[in-house]
Amino acid sequence: MKRMFARLIGLDEWVVSGALALMLAIPLLEIALRPLLGKGIENAPVLVQHLGLLLAMFGAVMAERGGHLSSLGSGFGSTSNPQVREAAQLFARSSTALCCGLLAQASWTFVISEMEAPRALAYGLQGWWIEAAMPLGFLLLGMKQASRLSTRWPLRFVLAIVLPGLGFLFAQHFDGSVLPLWPFVVCLLAALFCGAPIFAVLGALSLALFWQEGQPLASVPLSHYQITVNPSLPALPLFTLAGLIFARTGAAQRLGALFTALFGTGVTGTALAAAVLCSFFTAFTGGSGVTILALGGLLLPLLTRAGFPEQRGIGLVTSASALGVLLAPSVPLIMYAIIARVPINDMFLAGVLPAGVMVISLLVFGGFLKSQSMQAPTHRPDLSEVAAAAWAARWEILAPVVAIVSLVGGLATPTESAALTAAYALLTQAVAHKELDWPKLRAVFANCGEIIGGIMLILGMALGLTNFLVDAGVPDAAIEWVQSVLPNKFAFLIALNVFLLIAGALMEIYAAIVVLVPLLLPVALAYGIDPLHFGVIFLANIEMGFLCPPAGMNIYFASAMFRKPIRYVGVSVLPALLAILIGVLVISALPFLATGLPVFFSTAP
Repeated sequence: MKRMFARLIGLDEWVVSGALALMLAIPLLEIALRPLLGKGIENAPVLVQHLGLLLAMFGAVMAERGGHLSSLGSGFGSTSNPQVREAAQLFARSSTALCCGLLAQASWTFVISEMEAPRALAYGLQGWWIEAAMPLGFLLLGMKQASRLSTRWPLRFVLAIVLPGLGFLFAQHFDGSVLPLWPFVVCLLAALFCGAPIFAVLGALSLALFWQEGQPLASVPLSHYQITVNPSLPALPLFTLAGLIFARTGAAQRLGALFTALFGTGVTGTALAAAVLCSFFTAFTGGSGVTILALGGLLLPLLTRAGFPEQRGIGLVTSASALGVLLAPSVPLIMYAIIARVPINDMFLAGVLPAGVMVISLLVFGGFLKSQSMQAPTHRPDLSEVAAAAWAARWEILAPVVAIVSLVGGLATPTESAALTAAYALLTQAVAHKELDWPKLRAVFANCGEIIGGIMLILGMALGLTNFLVDAGVPDAAIEWVQSVLPNKFAFLIALNVFLLIAGALMEIYAAIVVLVPLLLPVALAYGIDPLHFGVIFLANIEMGFLCPPAGMNIYFASAMFRKPIRYVGVSVLPALLAILIGVLVISALPFLATGLPVFFSTAP
């Protein structure tokens, strides 16, 4: 029995690595074959999109195994009382196993409907063969959660079968029935505060809403399928892969040396170097937590040597790691463009100036440029040192050029641009620097699968909830109500920032994008706010959410990285929160910061 589970554990990693490798290879082959043969791989974009579904489901299984599925981050499941903590974990895992059974049955119903009207993707490959990964993935997630309820193998095996099975049978029996909403809401809120993964709560809540209306449950997995095979979505794992390759090699040290040489080693130079480097890394890795883990050990000693007290240094690294959200090719930036249906290249341009405003605001209003009591001697930039550091980091410096120019210049689609960037990162770090061996590459692929799997589950389940709210007419009702309460655009922007600040502190970023953007964007448009400007405001507020419990994961990552209490880290970021808020208000008041570059490049000859 143990051997069987060991084989299952290895299977998900092979599927994830294979899917990601093909997602990287197919766009590159397509780029190469088109000019040579006049045609490429049959239906290549659709193949890559469906490989993303495999990556999402089996990556989520890997994330569960590593304990990386996003949860609320605080609550009964993290209390210091061992009895309460154990009881909360038992309830959360049991609830998650049942929810996964519900989602598996709804997904199986969707797959059956696809089997009745099969469609070939390419080369005879049927779509439902790939779609079957949804019920299989949810069942595996439920089985893994249930098996954690005991340490004894026979009981673990029984629980792994029974709990997801009960959820599956319940959904099968009551599909199409009308069930009351409130029991589900009470149980799901309890599970959320006990530590259940966010995707399970969102998915089960979506099912409960459809149950209340007596509508087919397959609508939820259909939403998950639609967002996962979105034409622009394969760019997410490929850009994330590129960022993780840089994070696992010596790129951080080379870039750190470059920025230190460029800005100097005094208080001002070191603070500026740390903020810019953190922003750059977050934009590429797709997660500020990855930036903290990759750069924290490098930057904190530099900051303390420059004269910063340890707590101030931790506050700067923790807060600056959130600022890359507005810089291309960050995952939230791409995700907003997909949900809001605006061109990704326009969104990339829209974030440039606001990102600069946020960095300046953090450094100036956060007090990080002030002289320190223990300030070290300032070493001013030297041209020869800058040139040497730039030459050492030449491959890393060119990475944003490959990513942005290929896309903004219209040379490649978002997926092809991401594939080029990932291939560039792989070749430069493996061949030019010889720092990416097979074990590291395997770890990078696995880590990418875990990150994307966890993100995509949340996105899919959140979209199911959003689609229900849209069908129920919530956006139209919101427009009518808000316009009756808020008389002008200025009042709406103030209310919007307050609301998003609270939402950013309470919601996981990807759930916030998928749930809130379709509801709030129509209201913003009714006030004459450009969708690019709204997107920048939205993401800038979410940046603040990275620093606010309970969903502010930067605090938890920094606590683990620097081995400091959460309260200590929380106090360290308080000046940064106020500074970032000032930056958000500036961006909100000056729409040309977001719209200026897209308009300029669209009108340029």
